[in-house]
Amino acid sequence: MQISNRIAELAAEAAIWRRDLHENPELQFEVHRTAQVVADKLRSFGCDEVVTGVGRTGVVGVIKGRAPGRKVVGLRADMDALPIEELTGVAHASKVPGLMHACGHDGHTSMLLGAARYLCETRNFAGKVAVIFQPAEENGGAGGKAMCDDGMMERFGIDEVYGMHNMPGIPVGGFALRPGAMLASSTRVEIEVEGLGGHAAKPHLCVDPIVVASQIIVGLQAVVSRSVHPLDGTVLSITQIRAGTAFNIIPEKVYLGGTLRTLKNKTRELACERIREVAEGIAAANRCKAKVTLTTGYPVTENHYEQTKFAESIAIEVAGAANVDTEMTPSMGAEDFSFMLLERPGAFIFVGNGDTPGLHHPKYDFNDEAIPAGMSFWARLAERAMPIT
Repeated sequence: MQISNRIAELAAEAAIWRRDLHENPELQFEVHRTAQVVADKLRSFGCDEVVTGVGRTGVVGVIKGRAPGRKVVGLRADMDALPIEELTGVAHASKVPGLMHACGHDGHTSMLLGAARYLCETRNFAGKVAVIFQPAEENGGAGGKAMCDDGMMERFGIDEVYGMHNMPGIPVGGFALRPGAMLASSTRVEIEVEGLGGHAAKPHLCVDPIVVASQIIVGLQAVVSRSVHPLDGTVLSITQIRAGTAFNIIPEKVYLGGTLRTLKNKTRELACERIREVAEGIAAANRCKAKVTLTTGYPVTENHYEQTKFAESIAIEVAGAANVDTEMTPSMGAEDFSFMLLERPGAFIFVGNGDTPGLHHPKYDFNDEAIPAGMSFWARLAERAMPIT
C-alpha cells in the first residue's frame, strides 16, 4: 500500500479525532457537536470556505487548488451514529447510553477530515474540492437528500461526487466497488390486518387476524421466488409482528412490519404491487381487511461508469490491483449517497475494515488501521481528477 509519510503522520492524529467522535455519538440530524468539531477543524486547516447548516446540520468545506480550474469535486462522509447499546468494551466506548457509532461514520468523518487537512497543506490540484460532511444517513433520515434539496450541488458548483464506506470482511488496505447498481433501494413495508376479536375459547365467533397474518407472511415469500426475475436481486423480509394483549383473547388487529430491497427501480414497483395484491387478497379470502403502507426510502445506489473506472484506478494506485475488487457483488443494504448520485455523476466505494464484527453490531468498532488507505484514496482522487498541467 502506497502511503506518503505526511498522510501516515496525519492518520495517527485522525485516529485520535475518530475516538473522540466515537465517545460522543449523535443521531440523525442532531449531530450538533460533531458538526461543530468538523467545522472548527476545517477552519483550523485553512479551508477557503466553511459552511454549516447545509441540509439542517451538514457541513461543507471548500479547498482551492494551487492552480485555477473550473472543476469542483465533492467528497462525502457521513456523521451520524445509531441507537444501539455498545458492547465493545474498548477504552473509547460511547459515553452516551443507548447510542454508538456501530457503522463507522466516526471513521468516515475522520478520514475525510485528515484528507482535507492534507489537501489544505499541499493544494496540488487545479480547481476546487468540496468536502461534504452529511447528517442523518441512518434510519431513513435521508440527510443526503436534505443537503441536495438545500441546493448544495448548485451552491458549491459540484461537478462530480464520490462517497466511501468501510466494510468488515474486506482486508484492511483493500477496496471494493463496481459500476452500476452497488447498493439496493429500500422500501418500508407495513401491513395492518383487521379481523374480529373475541374470546379465545370461542374462535367460531371471531375472525382471527393472527391466523390470517400468518398466511400473509407465508404468501409474501412467493413475491420474490415467483414474481421477480431470478436474476433481479430482491429481498423481502418481514421483521415485526405485533398483536394481542392476553393469552385468552383473540385480538382485533395484527401489525406486520418489514423491508423490501431491490437492485432495480422497476423491480421495486413490481414487488410493491404484488405485496398489495397478496396481502389484500389473502385478507379478503378470510373475511379480514389488510391495510398496506409502502414507504419509499432510499433509491438504488447506482455508480456512474466513467467515474467508477476512475475511482477504481485511484484505489489500484493506493492499494495495488490485487487488493481492489472491481466487480464486487452488490449489497442489499441501502445508502442515501444514492440521492447525490442522482444529482451528479460519481461513484461509491468500500474500504476494508478487516476481520471485525459486522456493521450495526453492538461489538463493531471502526478499524483505525484503515484510516491511511481512506485518506490516501481521497487525496489522490482530488489530485488526479484535477491535475495541474
